[in-house]
Amino acid sequence: MIAFLHGPLIEVLPTQAVIEAGGVGYEVLIPLSTYDKLPPPPSPVKLLTHLQVREDAHVLYGFATAEERDLFRLLINHVSGIGPKTALAVLSGAPPVLFKGAVVSGDIAMLSKIKGVGKKTAERIVVELRDKVGVSAAWEAASAKNTLSPDEQHVNDAVLALISLGFKQVEAHKAVRATLDRKPNAGVEDLIREALKIL
Repeated sequence: MIAFLHGPLIEVLPTQAVIEAGGVGYEVLIPLSTYDKLPPPPSPVKLLTHLQVREDAHVLYGFATAEERDLFRLLINHVSGIGPKTALAVLSGAPPVLFKGAVVSGDIAMLSKIKGVGKKTAERIVVELRDKVGVSAAWEAASAKNTLSPDEQHVNDAVLALISLGFKQVEAHKAVRATLDRKPNAGVEDLIREALKIL
């Protein structure tokens, strides 16, 4: 099992990165939450990884934090019908602390807004993960407003709003980030309005 990769970041896209380790370039699939934390190439990075071995391929998934990787593994190992692709979409759609809070409080509506997670899948996530996520997640979620910077909260809210309007997660995220770069003090409504112009 490959536990992590450490080396120069060769290239990065919102959904994948290439890291050189020991003279080999490893292509790693990543969630948007990890993409946000990566420096520009060719900076050195360390990504925690999960290797999935299939009949037709060996696929590496990369994460900036242990919390992201733990949640990814929780989803693919304990929720029936959720594979790595949907698990990445979940991580891209909500920070782990907010996702866990939604699971504990049974917030089906919030979970259903995440791309690739319909109402039935959201219900299954709540039923199958509630006990595993635990009571501590409720407390974490309650204090999440303190752990997420206002910018992160605004970005998250704006992206979820755009997804609910039918836009793809990666496109919505890019548009919101571009807007935030131009208008750092924009509120959620401004972010959505300006991002819609880009989209």
